[in-house]
Amino acid sequence: MKLTIQTKTITQIQITGSVEDEDFEEAVKEAASAAPARRKLIMPQQQVIINIPEVVEDFLRNVLRRAGLTRTLKVFEAEWTDRLLRETPTTAAGVSFIPDALTHRQLLQSKLDTVRGETDTLRREVLAAGETMVRMQRERDFHRLQYRRVAEDKNKLMEDLKQMKKHLESYEQVLRQLDDKYQKTLRQKMLISLEKDRIQNASEPRLKQEKLQMKKQRSIRRSAGTDNSPAKSPVKRHPQDSEFPFCSRHENPHPALVNPAKCKTPSSFSLSCSIRAHKLPISSIDLHPRKQLLASASDDRSWRLWALPMVMTGEDHSDWLSGCSFHPDGTKLATTSGDTTVRLWDFSLGRCVLILSGHSQPTWGCSFHSCGHFLASCSADRTTKLWDLNSQRCRLTLRRHTASINSVLFLPSSNLLLTCSADKTLALWDARLGLCTTILRGHRHPCNHAAFSVASDIMASCDTCGTINLWDIRKPASAVASVDAGPQGANQVAFSPSGKMLAVASSDGLVRLVEVDSCAVTSLSGHGQSVQSVTFDHTGETVMSAGSDGLVNVWS
Repeated sequence: MKLTIQTKTITQIQITGSVEDEDFEEAVKEAASAAPARRKLIMPQQQVIINIPEVVEDFLRNVLRRAGLTRTLKVFEAEWTDRLLRETPTTAAGVSFIPDALTHRQLLQSKLDTVRGETDTLRREVLAAGETMVRMQRERDFHRLQYRRVAEDKNKLMEDLKQMKKHLESYEQVLRQLDDKYQKTLRQKMLISLEKDRIQNASEPRLKQEKLQMKKQRSIRRSAGTDNSPAKSPVKRHPQDSEFPFCSRHENPHPALVNPAKCKTPSSFSLSCSIRAHKLPISSIDLHPRKQLLASASDDRSWRLWALPMVMTGEDHSDWLSGCSFHPDGTKLATTSGDTTVRLWDFSLGRCVLILSGHSQPTWGCSFHSCGHFLASCSADRTTKLWDLNSQRCRLTLRRHTASINSVLFLPSSNLLLTCSADKTLALWDARLGLCTTILRGHRHPCNHAAFSVASDIMASCDTCGTINLWDIRKPASAVASVDAGPQGANQVAFSPSGKMLAVASSDGLVRLVEVDSCAVTSLSGHGQSVQSVTFDHTGETVMSAGSDGLVNVWS
């Protein structure tokens, strides 16, 4: 062992060249004497690999490698390594010394294994990245193709737009001329209508006197037993035609139920119950004249009668239902529909007893006269028809509006008929003569509904922009008040029995309560979609609403 250490020390000295030739022997002795001491100082602290000369070992390896004896070389390395491990001396601490070549080989082998593992990992990552890149290239090509198509469509649309602009510019002058002609025609039409109204108003007292004289003559002839031939009558009449009753003024049909001292405030209303009445949107609800019965009409082509729970249902229309109205005696129900018909239902028979056909487009609403013998209906065909339920025929067709008539209403205990239209106007009619007595203008948007207060002379109307106008029937020239319940449309309005509160069904899903005196607005939320109809009960302490979500909500 000392010989090998000395040999390596000599080799190091020869390589470095730091020792002179004359001091060669002294350097060898100092190295041989200092090696054990240095080994004792280093070994206890850390493991040191002793550099053992490998001249013979390297010589044999080189010879076998040059001769091409690969298997002999492998056997030699295995046996030589085992011998070294058996014969290598150990230190005092029991640590054996392994030659440098074996140690370095093991270190290089471990590094080589690490590099190979990293190479495999890197190869897999490179392959995955390549697949990802190919997929991204395909997506890029697809998006490029889509972009080119969109760009081509855009360029084509831009060219079409430019052509349309040029085409429109060529028609601007013609459009201005047509607009001027249209405005002139409207003014002429307005003047003609005003002149016609003036003439009709001037002739109305004379017609009333003639009517009274005719009635007196008929009564005298009946009492005398004379035969009044229909051919002598100036107007052809049906034998079963009904006579309009004499109505001086409207009155509250339920005066005993209304107590102004106990009227609720709008803020005191809250949602008490909710009923899933229909699967499809509900277009209209109406309250029984005397009982707590509620009728609902829906887009599912059926109407239902509710007393919590449901009492009766009817399905005979071929299209959606747009409105419903109770007969004054509460034994019948009239419904309007998109199939252009008006049907009369008898609760005692449980079926449709009368079909009124005459409108050419969907009917939007209907209303009974307080006597119960007449029914008025409105339609999208711009007409209002007055039906005689005794003779089962149309007595009058009222034409005045220039757009769809969205609601019709008989004023309580009166022969006056109120209609509102998409032409932004309301009209008051004398149902006996079929004459338009008053035109109410004030809305800037199409009117959806109108209602009348049974406790006063106030009317209310709403439009598609959510504006609520209040009118005095005695002074209908202009609205006495206006309430903004927008920006979305107001679909229906209803007065409380006391006339101090107005309920509004709004398209934004809210039920708004308006105080008539102060025009203060309170909102009730409970519907998920547009509210289509609203009404008060007979006492005014409950509000019922229905909407496009198929729910009937009760607020008390």
